[in-house]
Amino acid sequence: MGNGHAINHDAAAPTCEFTPIPEGDIAAICATFGNDKHRMLDILREVQDRYHCISPSTLDRVASHTDLTRIEVEGVASFYSFLSLVPKGKVTIRLCDDIVDRFCNLEEVTAVFEEVLGISIGQTTADGAFSLEYTPCIGMCDQAPAAMVNDVLLTSLTPETARRAAEALKEGQSPETLVSDRFDDLTPHEQALRMVDNNVRHAGEVLLGPVPEDAGLNNAVGMTSSQIITAVEESGLRGCGGAGFTTGRKWRFAASERAEKHFVICNADEGEPGTFKDRVLLTERPHLLVEGMTIAARAVGAQQGIIYLRGEYVYLRPLLLQVLEERRRRGLLGEAILGVRGFDFDIRVQMGAGAYICGEEGALISSCEGLPGEPKTRPPFPVNRGYLGYPTVVNNVETFCHAARILDKGASWFHDMGTEGSHGTKLFSICGDCLNPGIYELPYGHSVWEVLEMVGGQDAAAVQVGGPSGMMIARDSFHRKLTFDDLATGGAIIIFNGDRNILEIVEYYMSFFVHESCGYCTPCRLGNVFLQKAIQKFRKGLANPEDIDYLKELSGTIIETSRCGLGMTSPNPILSTLQNFPLVYSAVSKPSKDGIRDTFDIQSAIDGARKIAKRRSYIFDKDFTQ
Repeated sequence: MGNGHAINHDAAAPTCEFTPIPEGDIAAICATFGNDKHRMLDILREVQDRYHCISPSTLDRVASHTDLTRIEVEGVASFYSFLSLVPKGKVTIRLCDDIVDRFCNLEEVTAVFEEVLGISIGQTTADGAFSLEYTPCIGMCDQAPAAMVNDVLLTSLTPETARRAAEALKEGQSPETLVSDRFDDLTPHEQALRMVDNNVRHAGEVLLGPVPEDAGLNNAVGMTSSQIITAVEESGLRGCGGAGFTTGRKWRFAASERAEKHFVICNADEGEPGTFKDRVLLTERPHLLVEGMTIAARAVGAQQGIIYLRGEYVYLRPLLLQVLEERRRRGLLGEAILGVRGFDFDIRVQMGAGAYICGEEGALISSCEGLPGEPKTRPPFPVNRGYLGYPTVVNNVETFCHAARILDKGASWFHDMGTEGSHGTKLFSICGDCLNPGIYELPYGHSVWEVLEMVGGQDAAAVQVGGPSGMMIARDSFHRKLTFDDLATGGAIIIFNGDRNILEIVEYYMSFFVHESCGYCTPCRLGNVFLQKAIQKFRKGLANPEDIDYLKELSGTIIETSRCGLGMTSPNPILSTLQNFPLVYSAVSKPSKDGIRDTFDIQSAIDGARKIAKRRSYIFDKDFTQ
């Protein structure tokens, strides 16, 4: 999920000027996307990529060509962190500052880039050549620290490799040459593998072992819609993104809706820090993903599909486009798939632009529609009225891949793996303090201890299951099982040894949620800021026992009153550590000398929230006008 505000600490305004853009260029970019307001994110990404900013005059011209107001266009341009209303460098270097990267010498790597380029984090060089900034998790936690240099990924950085890269860039080399001198001669798959190691440590029999080509799709064309859905239902497949909703039921709900159009969308926006399993499937099994989406289209009667690819995975776009084109040539996409009259389905790739909230399916649909990535009010649900108001199935990469294998091998084959209520295999993204970080495909039901032994993480003191929105457990809970009914996870398992500061981890996760809140509702927008400030108080040794009650009460309020899943889970780093690491909090809190708790000044607190969240509150700001 996510709203993407890049974390630019102490950012200085860039000194470069807006580059004049010929009117014909903007007109041509808009025309490329049919002047369609629903393709606004594509239009603005193209402008950003070409001209490194979206100027005020550009906003006006784009609005004119797409029949929108300037405010509507600016609302999209200002929402996504990879779009900028101020000039950025021709080369933008985004250093991932996830907690895992921080524990892997990110500070030293950052210092090298700052020294060589002559700028600090959040700044752009005076000549407009380079911008340097921090950005949240980019899905490379198994090879941290990592960075994006425009569309190029650099992984497993050290001060030495960072220096070589920065000096090469300063000498005028293109980002691609950091990967290979003959980058353009490589296939898209080779390019991806040169940048990123997929780190497949254990391949299971469903997804990462041998997979026959389009066997599931060949079976599906001989089945009715109901038969396909029944097979998926009987397999026990549940959504693999974390929520765990039964996949077959979702497909059946969408199929039962009478509508002129139906859509199938793949959520490839895995933004949860510590999660990178879909990245591996997109690289190793892109045909299986498209096969699964095509089967879903057959099941629900969809003719159009979208792969929503997170902006941080832009390096995989050429590979996906190549796969889609190849399948069209082979009659596996487009009209009359496999020669079946009426079986028409095609897919486009929608790039994201740095927004965690877009992992939430309503926000993802908004983004696909060319809007800011804000969650939609429910009901109606996407299966009833989703993309452009039509019934829409949204599943993630892993779920579609599983569906294709189920149609190949049968429902009982999949159902018999795993445990009751948690069937099949699961891809676990494992990183942090362990010897062998990477991807492990395992049947559901393994204990945390068993997984730690596999990955070389036996000295773990804490394990974050499910990323920041999941749960942090202590050693006395390592016997628990990785299943939907015990420890549910979309795949992320982050290991921390006894040298790590629990409160530092919690504070980072709260800062992540502060920056990623879409800002729609006050409890999430401001409440998370208050929680972060409270954790800072504990870290400074200024908290008293009553502050623990304050954390619990405020967390409960945020969970109960937030509109979407971000606010409903953002207090989890605090609540789970209060439950499983109570001594950490009690050790740094002490009663006030006079027994009186500090008073709470709402205006003072909101003032801090304004600065951090860069938003105002129409409830508490007396001079606020909409």
